[in-house]
Amino acid sequence: MTLLSAPAPAKVNLTLHVTGQRADGYHLLDSLVVFADVSDTITVGPAPDLRLTVEGPFKQGVPLDETNIVMQCARLLRDRRGVGKGAALTLNKFLPHAAGLGGGSSDAATTLKLLARFWEVEPLPPHDPDVVALGADVPVCLQAPSPMRMRGIGDELSPVPALPNAAVVLVNPREPTPTGTIYGGLQKTDNAPMDDIPERADLATFADWLKVQRNDLTAPAVAMAPGIEAALSRLRTLPAVKVAGMSGSGATCFALVKDMANARQVARVLQVAEQGWWVAPAALLR
Repeated sequence: MTLLSAPAPAKVNLTLHVTGQRADGYHLLDSLVVFADVSDTITVGPAPDLRLTVEGPFKQGVPLDETNIVMQCARLLRDRRGVGKGAALTLNKFLPHAAGLGGGSSDAATTLKLLARFWEVEPLPPHDPDVVALGADVPVCLQAPSPMRMRGIGDELSPVPALPNAAVVLVNPREPTPTGTIYGGLQKTDNAPMDDIPERADLATFADWLKVQRNDLTAPAVAMAPGIEAALSRLRTLPAVKVAGMSGSGATCFALVKDMANARQVARVLQVAEQGWWVAPAALLR
């Protein structure tokens, strides 16, 4: 049996409107999600049981036991599909932790898809309750690389109009922003939803639309991690940047630019000026 490998791409929330909160504490969202070609990587090979190895520049602190979402996904799929085989899973961790890029959720989604191929079983659909229970971003990450509008608690997904060609620069000032703490810092949870996404928009029109949308988690995230405001301020001074914002609960910020040449130029400026930041130019996937 040969090895199978696939990327787990970074998830970028170009918008994130918090529109309500359920009685059980889950927040209701309205978010435009895209995927970038900077990623973790999942590899699957044969083994008599389920086992996990973590490698890469951000492997430090990643658990190897049942608390790891990759292992949780493997056990879920094996139990649901009655698989009697094991698998050796390798997670190559290139995305920073707790960075608002859905790294763990994307790892989970790629694991579910890859193991379904490896074990030759039917994959679990994004709306499956067990998939939703893994995490709010797992269903949308199962739809990667397609951009999606994500609503509800992450379980209501719909396709979006074709987005303009663009590239992105991802910037993380290396300041922690724990998701639960950031949501807990919200002053208001019943905010207005996202405006409808413009159809057949060019990059300038799309950027203008994006500027009047929101990420409602930005204020509590900046209060915890001032480096986010520094990153956004610096990005907005660069002529190539069409629009900048924060992804998810932070601390990663994004800058939308015309193409990869501009993305690499912007990234280089930041890498020289702020050598302690994590900076990655990337193409947007479709």
